[in-house]
Amino acid sequence: MTGSALYEQDFYAWAREQAALLRAGKLAAADIEHIAEEIESMGKTEKRELVSRLTVLLLHLLKWQHQPSRRGASWEVTVVNQRLDVADHLQDNPSLKAILDEAISGAYERARNSAKAETGLPKETFPATCPWTFEQIMDAEFWPAGQ
Repeated sequence: MTGSALYEQDFYAWAREQAALLRAGKLAAADIEHIAEEIESMGKTEKRELVSRLTVLLLHLLKWQHQPSRRGASWEVTVVNQRLDVADHLQDNPSLKAILDEAISGAYERARNSAKAETGLPKETFPATCPWTFEQIMDAEFWPAGQ
């Protein structure tokens, strides 16, 4: 079975075969097109991971700010852990820092939608754009004041 056919039928076997071909220096036998697609996909996955973590973090900061009477240990630990996870992810993928503004913008819109659903407050309650800088979002001492 050719590399391309194996790619369609058994991804795990294809990946192992391609890794062996690359390690052996057999580039002509490697399924270069699919390898390139998979590498690009891995990069997109790292970006999605950053946006996902920022979304959870921003959602909890919005809830912290707009529902002070509902603050609790679970919200606090979520914020703390997401800050740590975002920092770790950026340390592992420093080139993502170049797209932080884009990532925060996308994450904030998702967080705003979730905040509306989770709090029952009108969407207009939450600013249309992220009200905090990345530095504030990541600052262990930053907790938005209640409204």
